[in-house]
Amino acid sequence: MKFNEKLKELRKKKNLTQEELAEKLFVTRTAVSKWESGKGYPSIERLKELSIFYEISIDDLLSNEELIDYSIKIVRNERDNSSS
Repeated sequence: MKFNEKLKELRKKKNLTQEELAEKLFVTRTAVSKWESGKGYPSIERLKELSIFYEISIDDLLSNEELIDYSIKIVRNERDNSSS
């Protein structure tokens, strides 16, 4: 199952709306919607918060392929930011 599907399923199991989850994470409902629709990923800090909130490891939130893609994205962002 993909991250966006897992996130939506976990939210529904807790009987939360996107708005309620957003309030708990101090993000916008639009951000949660973007994550659940597969149009984006949360920051590593938000992934940690989601992991703690849902009592699930980050590895369980992200598939192996998604974890690799996410790691590559972080490394590229760090490299781009350090060269500025």
